Amino acid sequence: MSRPDRARGATIVDVARLAGVSRMTVSRVIHDRAKVREETRTAVLAAIRDLNYEPNLAARNLVMAGELRIGVIYSNPSAAFMSDFLIGVFEEATSAGARLILVRGEDGQAPAPEDLRRLLGTGVQGVVLAPPLGESAIVLDLLRAADLPVAVVAAGRPPADAISVRIDDRLASEAMARRLLDLGHRRIGFIAGNPDQTASAERLAGARAAIAAVPGAELVLAQGTFTYESGLGAAEQLLDSDPPPTAIFASNDDMAAAAVSVAHRRHLDVPRDLTVVGFDDTTVATTLWPPLTTVRQPVRQMAAVALDRLMRALRSAEPSEASADYVLGHVLIERESTAPPRRAATSAKAPERSSHV
Repeated sequence: MSRPDRARGATIVDVARLAGVSRMTVSRVIHDRAKVREETRTAVLAAIRDLNYEPNLAARNLVMAGELRIGVIYSNPSAAFMSDFLIGVFEEATSAGARLILVRGEDGQAPAPEDLRRLLGTGVQGVVLAPPLGESAIVLDLLRAADLPVAVVAAGRPPADAISVRIDDRLASEAMARRLLDLGHRRIGFIAGNPDQTASAERLAGARAAIAAVPGAELVLAQGTFTYESGLGAAEQLLDSDPPPTAIFASNDDMAAAAVSVAHRRHLDVPRDLTVVGFDDTTVATTLWPPLTTVRQPVRQMAAVALDRLMRALRSAEPSEASADYVLGHVLIERESTAPPRRAATSAKAPERSSHV
């Protein structure tokens, strides 16, 4: 079995690996907060001695005293999404008396290593990761090495050793695509999100599943990156196809707003000439004309739940608290950006105002 680098010092992960137990079991032994079998306790204490492991008792004392210091690392190109996310964690932190320390990356990339190390030096006891950082190997590996519990928000395939709060992206996307099919659309443009994020693949898979179930339906794909600018190019590409789609489904509201802008520039009426739908239900969805039909992803609630569950894990000795997958519900919100295609206007079902899934 490999030994930890003595220069960096042993971590609780190293102790758990050497003793053949979980990290939470090591924590139980150190903090003497739960009953542990004597042979297990002996193995853990032997590993601690062998590795010269020194637990961070100062951080532990802060946790037990009720003063929680939580890092929040974010880097998302959608300002509207991040606004909802930060409001969610701020409101939860205020009600729970937690102190937040924010670190920001640029354009969906991880923050600089020195910024992450500076965060660790502040004595944070846990970290909340906004998308797409819940899937960043660089960030996750650094936090694991620092023995910090992690909560990730909106990760398509969350890490098994973290708290995860998300919706079912595939199911939500399939429901929206089915709604377009119910309206009579058979050639549907789809603007995919950042290919480096699994949520993008899940949303595309959901749309494809709905299309595959209807004979004669077709999905026309254009690549985006969840930014408004990428949505402009993707919408131009879709509308230049022959024949152009009668509806465009964008993987987030920013790119859907871009598709509406392109339609207006081409003198297309939305929704009479082109239906446009989005995903997230951020403020963007209601600040353009026409307001967007979209999938409501409860971003504020997801962020708040992630912080709440992380704080519960910090105050608990139960291993189950430190890694769990919470899947929240989504809602289809119909506004004025959807209509049947002109050729199907007399036969398609009338749109509902909202539907819970």
